[in-house]
Amino acid sequence: MNFKVYVLAVSAFVVGMVELIIGGILPIISEDLGVSVGAAGQLITIFALVFAVSGPVLLSLTSRFERKRLYLIALAVFFVSNIGAFLSPTYAVLVIFRVITAMSASLIIVLSLTIAPKIVKPEYKSRAIGIITMGVSSALVLGVPLGVVIGEAYGWRILFLIIALLTLVAGLVIMKFLDAIQPEQVSTVREQVRSLRHTKLSSAHLVTLLVLAGHYTFYAYFAEFLNVTMNPEPFWVSVAFFVFGISAVSGGGIGGFVTDKIGPEKTVLIFTVLFFIVLATMPFAVNSLVLFAIFVVIWGMLSWSIAPAQQGYLIKTAPDTSDIQQSVNTSALQFGIAIGSGVGGLVVNGWSVTATPLAGSVLVILALGFALYSFKQPAIQGKTI
Repeated sequence: MNFKVYVLAVSAFVVGMVELIIGGILPIISEDLGVSVGAAGQLITIFALVFAVSGPVLLSLTSRFERKRLYLIALAVFFVSNIGAFLSPTYAVLVIFRVITAMSASLIIVLSLTIAPKIVKPEYKSRAIGIITMGVSSALVLGVPLGVVIGEAYGWRILFLIIALLTLVAGLVIMKFLDAIQPEQVSTVREQVRSLRHTKLSSAHLVTLLVLAGHYTFYAYFAEFLNVTMNPEPFWVSVAFFVFGISAVSGGGIGGFVTDKIGPEKTVLIFTVLFFIVLATMPFAVNSLVLFAIFVVIWGMLSWSIAPAQQGYLIKTAPDTSDIQQSVNTSALQFGIAIGSGVGGLVVNGWSVTATPLAGSVLVILALGFALYSFKQPAIQGKTI
């Protein structure tokens, strides 16, 4: 594997950290800035929505830029916005810098996903995407516990300063090791939307959205699920999240490896079916600690293993707009996170937290239906825009 892919993965890790790192210290932020915990929580929601919308738009607006230069510019904006968040005197100012951070982060992640498969041999494309996915997923997994430990000890602001300094290091590494990469295509936002008129592509993006929505319907309320069903000590709740996190980080690499071996279509189908089975039967696994631990490991692995297969399928289906499709798919992932969290809240309020994995499995089986529909559509002839 090309060493430069790991360089991109490290950069993606640093950028991914900023999304959820404040999730565990919302009370500290709310107290310091004089807002409710709910308002502080909107910093995460705002970030996810801006990230989802801005990715494809910024990719289009910057499509004529040489990719290494663009990457460094995006990292510079990301660095400045995190310094701004560190110095923010009020909640409103912090929101503004979170918006700027999300915009630059979306471009960095999309560039990482689109550059990685272009700098490796064809047979390693999905594995390269999987490594970038591992960088992002590990950031999301480690973000909350690191945020709690550091934030409780030194305050919430220091988190943004640390991320800014890590961004500076990532920029220096990218500057040294990444070669100049010329853009391969120029696409407007209108052309990006037009590319989605192909149901083979649009249904594929819905697969990503629904899988992540199904996952977050349960994951967003996993701690409460544990409390209600097993009533563990707080330490064991942390252990459960840690086990899930390690499994999730490995999922990207496993997904990329399997995709390169058997192809994206088979990988998506197999992993989606397994994901459905695990979620649907999760409530019954709580009766055995060993069985539940096994379920958590498999669930964690599957939660991020489908992403490389999806990206590989989009590259294969629409090679002339692969950058666009990867950007839109990243947005679909973020929308899925937002939708899943909302659906989980409705389930908890309307029924019980124990029903969240079952509700999530319904969304995953819908994803399977869209995957089958997409795969059965005829190959796209000519250009997709």
